[in-house]
Amino acid sequence: MPLKADLDAIDWKILRELQNDGRMTNVELSSRVGISAPPCLRRVRRLEEIGIIRGYRALLNAPALGMDVVAFCLIGLHHQADNELKTFAERTRGWPIVRDAWMVSGESDFLLHCVASDLGTFQTFVIEELASAPNVDTVRTALTIRRVKDEGLVAFSAS
Repeated sequence: MPLKADLDAIDWKILRELQNDGRMTNVELSSRVGISAPPCLRRVRRLEEIGIIRGYRALLNAPALGMDVVAFCLIGLHHQADNELKTFAERTRGWPIVRDAWMVSGESDFLLHCVASDLGTFQTFVIEELASAPNVDTVRTALTIRRVKDEGLVAFSAS
Protein backbone atom coordinates (compact mmCIF):
# COMPACT_ATOMS: atom_id res chain seq x y z
CA MET A 1 0.00 0.00 0.00
CA PRO A 2 1.53 3.34 -0.99
CA LEU A 3 2.10 5.99 1.65
CA LYS A 4 -0.27 8.91 1.55
CA ALA A 5 2.44 11.32 2.71
CA ASP A 6 6.09 11.88 1.88
CA LEU A 7 7.90 10.72 5.03
CA ASP A 8 11.62 10.15 5.47
CA ALA A 9 13.44 8.08 8.09
CA ILE A 10 13.54 11.00 10.56
CA ASP A 11 9.78 11.53 10.26
CA TRP A 12 9.22 7.83 11.02
CA LYS A 13 11.50 8.09 14.07
CA ILE A 14 9.56 11.14 15.28
CA LEU A 15 6.26 9.29 14.87
CA ARG A 16 7.53 6.22 16.73
CA GLU A 17 8.85 8.30 19.62
CA LEU A 18 5.73 10.45 19.94
CA GLN A 19 3.42 7.46 19.77
CA ASN A 20 5.34 5.95 22.69
CA ASP A 21 5.51 9.20 24.68
CA GLY A 22 3.55 12.20 23.43
CA ARG A 23 4.57 14.32 26.42
CA MET A 24 8.29 14.50 25.80
CA THR A 25 9.77 17.89 25.13
CA ASN A 26 10.91 18.87 21.67
CA VAL A 27 14.50 18.92 22.96
CA GLU A 28 14.20 15.31 24.17
CA LEU A 29 12.51 14.27 20.93
CA SER A 30 15.19 15.91 18.80
CA SER A 31 17.89 14.13 20.83
CA ARG A 32 16.18 10.76 20.37
CA VAL A 33 15.79 11.15 16.60
CA GLY A 34 19.25 12.66 16.03
CA ILE A 35 18.50 16.18 14.81
CA SER A 36 18.56 19.62 16.45
CA ALA A 37 15.48 21.05 18.13
CA PRO A 38 14.37 23.71 15.56
CA PRO A 39 14.09 21.35 12.56
CA CYS A 40 12.52 18.72 14.79
CA LEU A 41 9.79 21.15 15.81
CA ARG A 42 9.22 22.11 12.16
CA ARG A 43 8.85 18.44 11.28
CA VAL A 44 6.38 17.80 14.11
CA ARG A 45 4.31 20.83 13.09
CA ARG A 46 4.31 19.62 9.47
CA LEU A 47 3.17 16.15 10.57
CA GLU A 48 0.36 17.81 12.54
CA GLU A 49 -0.62 20.11 9.66
CA ILE A 50 -0.87 17.30 7.11
CA GLY A 51 -2.93 15.20 9.52
CA ILE A 52 -0.45 12.40 10.22
CA ILE A 53 -0.46 13.42 13.89
CA ARG A 54 -4.14 13.85 14.75
CA GLY A 55 -3.67 15.03 18.32
CA TYR A 56 -2.39 14.20 21.78
CA ARG A 57 -4.20 12.77 24.78
CA ALA A 58 -3.59 11.28 28.19
CA LEU A 59 -4.09 7.54 28.58
CA LEU A 60 -6.21 7.10 31.70
CA ASN A 61 -6.34 4.12 34.01
CA ALA A 62 -10.05 3.29 33.76
CA PRO A 63 -10.22 0.89 36.75
CA ALA A 64 -8.51 3.47 38.98
CA LEU A 65 -11.35 5.83 38.03
CA GLY A 66 -14.03 3.28 38.88
CA MET A 67 -14.64 2.19 35.29
CA ASP A 68 -14.32 -1.57 35.78
CA VAL A 69 -16.31 -2.97 32.85
CA VAL A 70 -14.87 -3.04 29.34
CA ALA A 71 -16.95 -4.70 26.65
CA PHE A 72 -17.30 -4.91 22.90
CA CYS A 73 -20.63 -4.87 21.12
CA LEU A 74 -21.21 -6.15 17.60
CA ILE A 75 -24.22 -4.41 16.08
CA GLY A 76 -26.25 -5.57 13.11
CA LEU A 77 -28.68 -3.15 11.48
CA HIS A 78 -31.93 -4.01 9.73
CA HIS A 79 -31.02 -1.76 6.79
CA GLN A 80 -27.54 -0.82 5.56
CA ALA A 81 -28.35 2.05 3.23
CA ASP A 82 -25.74 4.79 3.43
CA ASN A 83 -28.03 7.18 5.30
CA GLU A 84 -28.90 4.43 7.83
CA LEU A 85 -25.22 3.69 8.46
CA LYS A 86 -24.45 7.40 8.86
CA THR A 87 -27.41 7.82 11.24
CA PHE A 88 -26.24 5.00 13.49
CA ALA A 89 -22.64 6.23 13.39
CA GLU A 90 -23.82 9.67 14.48
CA ARG A 91 -25.92 8.13 17.27
CA THR A 92 -22.79 6.47 18.75
CA ARG A 93 -21.29 9.92 19.30
CA GLY A 94 -24.06 10.67 21.81
CA TRP A 95 -23.39 7.60 23.97
CA PRO A 96 -20.64 8.40 26.50
CA ILE A 97 -20.27 4.70 27.36
CA VAL A 98 -19.10 4.07 23.76
CA ARG A 99 -15.43 5.06 23.67
CA ASP A 100 -14.55 3.87 20.17
CA ALA A 101 -16.73 2.79 17.27
CA TRP A 102 -15.97 1.17 13.93
CA MET A 103 -18.09 0.39 10.91
CA VAL A 104 -17.11 -3.16 9.96
CA SER A 105 -17.68 -5.71 7.23
CA GLY A 106 -19.00 -9.22 7.69
CA GLU A 107 -21.92 -10.41 9.79
CA SER A 108 -22.09 -7.19 11.81
CA ASP A 109 -22.21 -3.56 10.78
CA PHE A 110 -20.55 -1.85 13.76
CA LEU A 111 -18.10 -2.73 16.52
CA LEU A 112 -18.39 -0.64 19.67
CA HIS A 113 -15.80 -0.45 22.46
CA CYS A 114 -17.67 0.33 25.66
CA VAL A 115 -16.44 1.26 29.14
CA ALA A 116 -18.78 1.38 32.16
CA SER A 117 -18.51 1.67 35.92
CA ASP A 118 -20.25 -1.63 36.55
CA LEU A 119 -22.11 -4.48 34.88
CA GLY A 120 -25.53 -3.03 35.72
CA THR A 121 -24.70 0.24 33.96
CA PHE A 122 -23.48 -1.64 30.90
CA GLN A 123 -26.56 -3.88 30.85
CA THR A 124 -28.88 -0.87 31.14
CA PHE A 125 -27.10 0.78 28.23
CA VAL A 126 -27.38 -2.35 26.07
CA ILE A 127 -31.06 -2.93 26.82
CA GLU A 128 -32.43 0.61 27.05
CA GLU A 129 -30.23 2.48 24.59
CA LEU A 130 -28.47 0.18 22.18
CA ALA A 131 -30.96 -2.63 21.52
CA SER A 132 -33.87 -0.20 21.39
CA ALA A 133 -32.18 2.25 18.99
CA PRO A 134 -33.90 2.66 15.63
CA ASN A 135 -32.80 0.20 12.93
CA VAL A 136 -30.83 -2.03 15.34
CA ASP A 137 -31.45 -5.69 14.54
CA THR A 138 -28.88 -7.59 16.59
CA VAL A 139 -26.59 -6.82 19.51
CA ARG A 140 -23.90 -9.28 20.51
CA THR A 141 -21.76 -8.39 23.52
CA ALA A 142 -18.42 -9.64 24.78
CA LEU A 143 -17.21 -8.70 28.24
CA THR A 144 -13.45 -8.52 28.52
CA ILE A 145 -11.49 -10.49 31.10
CA ARG A 146 -8.25 -8.53 30.98
CA ARG A 147 -6.24 -6.48 28.53
CA VAL A 148 -3.27 -8.43 27.24
CA LYS A 149 -1.80 -5.88 24.84
CA ASP A 150 -1.95 -2.10 24.71
CA GLU A 151 0.10 -0.57 21.91
CA GLY A 152 -0.22 2.48 19.73
CA LEU A 153 -2.32 2.11 16.60
CA VAL A 154 0.62 2.02 14.19
CA ALA A 155 3.25 -0.70 14.31
CA PHE A 156 6.85 0.28 13.59
CA SER A 157 9.72 -1.93 12.57
CA ALA A 158 12.59 -2.41 15.02
CA SER A 159 14.95 -0.19 13.02
